[in-house]
Amino acid sequence: MVSTAAAHLLFFLISVNLIPTNPLAEEQMFQAVDGDAGVALGKSRKRVLPVPHTQEPDPISEAYGYCNTPNHTEQAWEGHSPADYKLLSVQVMIRHGDRYPLYSIPKTKRPAIDCSLSINRKPSHPLMTSFISHMGQGGRGHWESTLGSVPRLPNHSACEMGELTQTGVVQHLHNGQVLHQAYKHHNLLPFDWSPHQIWVETTGKSRTLQSGLSFLYGFLPNFDWTKLTVHHQWSTLFCGSTCDCPARNKYLEEEQRRQYRLRVADTELERTYADMARTLGLLTRQLRAANPIDSLLCHLCHGLSFPCVPTGETGTGGCLTMAQFAVIRRQQLDDEVERRRVGLYHKYAILAMYPYLNRTASKMERVAKSSEAGRRSRAGGEEVFTLSSAHDVTMAPLLSALGLEEAKFPRFAARVVFELWRSPPTTQGLPKKRTSKGDKSKAKDGEVFIRVLYNGEDVTFHTSFCRSHDRHASQPLCPLKNFLSFVRRDMFSVVNATSYQEACYKRPG
Repeated sequence: MVSTAAAHLLFFLISVNLIPTNPLAEEQMFQAVDGDAGVALGKSRKRVLPVPHTQEPDPISEAYGYCNTPNHTEQAWEGHSPADYKLLSVQVMIRHGDRYPLYSIPKTKRPAIDCSLSINRKPSHPLMTSFISHMGQGGRGHWESTLGSVPRLPNHSACEMGELTQTGVVQHLHNGQVLHQAYKHHNLLPFDWSPHQIWVETTGKSRTLQSGLSFLYGFLPNFDWTKLTVHHQWSTLFCGSTCDCPARNKYLEEEQRRQYRLRVADTELERTYADMARTLGLLTRQLRAANPIDSLLCHLCHGLSFPCVPTGETGTGGCLTMAQFAVIRRQQLDDEVERRRVGLYHKYAILAMYPYLNRTASKMERVAKSSEAGRRSRAGGEEVFTLSSAHDVTMAPLLSALGLEEAKFPRFAARVVFELWRSPPTTQGLPKKRTSKGDKSKAKDGEVFIRVLYNGEDVTFHTSFCRSHDRHASQPLCPLKNFLSFVRRDMFSVVNATSYQEACYKRPG
């Protein structure tokens, strides 16, 4: 396994779009759209994955989309299904909301943003006042590991590095409320839900913990600390006890070398960094190491002017410009296209996200079996809702592993949703309602299906495991068995293996 120190060194040598070689490595070591990590991905079955066109994406409009400014016009397709289908479970992964930069640009003033919460500051949310009040009672909750000492609210009038902003809180209060509305008619969780019915997990960063709590407060029919346990995921890959995988690290190192070669060949990018460094009075390598795109994105998302420095002996002085920002973003978008073409990142993603996908599949299979007619329900109810509060370095490989290579890079407060559905019972192969009154044959349980949604869009039929499924067949959803065979065998064909163990440890040749 690559050490954290080695990963730090590699970051400062390459300083472009890096992704973690070590699941223990912190999110802030890597950059991409916002400096966290790197893979870009584009739009859905309806709008997430558009018909390819030759016009290049505009770097500035792409960046504004990444900001994900809260609005109330979002159309969410969660909870939509054919008539009489029963929703069995929902598993959600979210990326944390809007945050303060992880890096500062030397010789410039840090963005002036207040990270305390106030209902009088925009953006706000109708739930904000009660949310703040409830978070003050967090001592009544159950916290795994060191999570109990992590602040439950962003609370600094001058934001700390990487701290969740009020915008980030509002984004997830909104997300939670959207999914609450989507599922409330399906009776997924009753008002008096049981602790056994919910699983909540987060990394140890305050921004992921606070984002998860914001989401839950908007989502749960009755937020009750005494029934809530928050579990700690020490790895940003959410790989639990199965994180060791030498081959995964090898693919990532090869991917980083590819990124480096592409960057140094980009003369416009090199010239832009040199111009920016000259303005600030820095060495070019110092500027790259400061990952300026991370701070510039924060300025853009919060409507702040880009940093300026006065004329001095060490630099020409002046302001960093939108044109310079656009060049860096353009190079990142170019890198994303090349990344998909080469495929090294996809191999990394398959091995990085297998543990999470396997847990997701196992939970679905368990809920499906427990929902069969005649089975005795678990005391307190089955685990029907899972929330994983994560980072872009978690969600980007998840999208790639699912085969959603064209899906857009995870914006602030992005969400991936896995839904499990059962079709209506059948009798002798026919829908129950079509059988005659005198037919005494037993009704057979309906089939079980999966839906995958990204930022509210149904992307199920763009996934690797359901791309070839006839979406015009008698069943309009994707059979769960497709997903189970994908996770347990088929996904490893990309790395010429049939299992995770073989893929991680087999010798070359």
